[in-house]
Amino acid sequence: MSNARGTKEVQLVGMDISAMETLAVMHDELPFRGKQLFHWVYKQQVDSINAMNTLPASFRGLLSKEYVLHPLALIKKTGSDFEPTQKFLFQLSSGEKIESVIMEEGKRVTLCVSTQMGCAADCKFCATAKMGFIKNLTSGEIVDQYLLILNSINKRITNVVFMGMGEPFLNYQQVINAADLLNHKEGINLSAQRITISTVGIVPKIQQYAQEGHKYKLAVSLNSSSQDQRLKIMPISKTHSMDALIQSAWDYYHISKKLITLEYVLLAGVNDDIANADRLMGLIGNLPCKLNLIPYNEIDGPFHRPSEEKIEQFLNRLERAKFTVTIRWSKGTDINGGCGQLAVLDQESFN
Repeated sequence: MSNARGTKEVQLVGMDISAMETLAVMHDELPFRGKQLFHWVYKQQVDSINAMNTLPASFRGLLSKEYVLHPLALIKKTGSDFEPTQKFLFQLSSGEKIESVIMEEGKRVTLCVSTQMGCAADCKFCATAKMGFIKNLTSGEIVDQYLLILNSINKRITNVVFMGMGEPFLNYQQVINAADLLNHKEGINLSAQRITISTVGIVPKIQQYAQEGHKYKLAVSLNSSSQDQRLKIMPISKTHSMDALIQSAWDYYHISKKLITLEYVLLAGVNDDIANADRLMGLIGNLPCKLNLIPYNEIDGPFHRPSEEKIEQFLNRLERAKFTVTIRWSKGTDINGGCGQLAVLDQESFN
């Protein structure tokens, strides 16, 4: 299962095509050798530099000596006993560990990637929050989750969601760089409409994202129908209020002309009653969006999933809403691979 990384610090996965062209020129090669290198890394997705047989042997030798291909090593894969879901444990070159999840549904194969080790957002119902914030991942460490998992499962990954460990918009530029690498037409070439970036609601970054005109889908974790309620379960609301968040969603729509997805985790006795459903409809109003209800995936802690009856009542109440409402039943909960369940609390346990 392990992918040798070596001890070299400069990694090829994570470089864009311009950086690889610069690398080639720096080593007395023509710029087109950088484009060839980009093709081998992201389109052909080879697992060794020596396999890049259109590059001169001398250039391959230099690359093998001074660079490493993958910034991650895949060290464990865990499969669900009940669903076509798999969880993957990776080790960084620095020794720390992160997790990713693959979920299959029909012909759709979705990869949920991590963007940070731990998370500073401190959502009270999320397992990753228990890790605290440790570090941001590089764009290479994010993209490498895709490359190594693709090689492991031998299936086409149709969708990528930035919804694993960490808050993507607190690692904004590395996340955008990673999405651009996944989308690049001369490399992985994953459609922008098959890439979703999720945020707990970092308002200035939502505004920046809209103004920069990125093509990827945007999802926001709402999870409450009022500021007071949200503040109790999502401390980030102290800095980024509910009103500011909804206004940023409107701004995003006016600038991008794209629907935003609002995520709402249903927590028993917290936000799952009819009064919450009514307040939610008033809060969202006629914002062009999709509301995605997510029955809570339980971890150790005070929160629980509502009963199926409660979930159905909440869903039925929202039938009068002006926006589209869907429900997402998370997969892989038996392997702690569901939404909000990713965490590597014991960083030494897999050494």
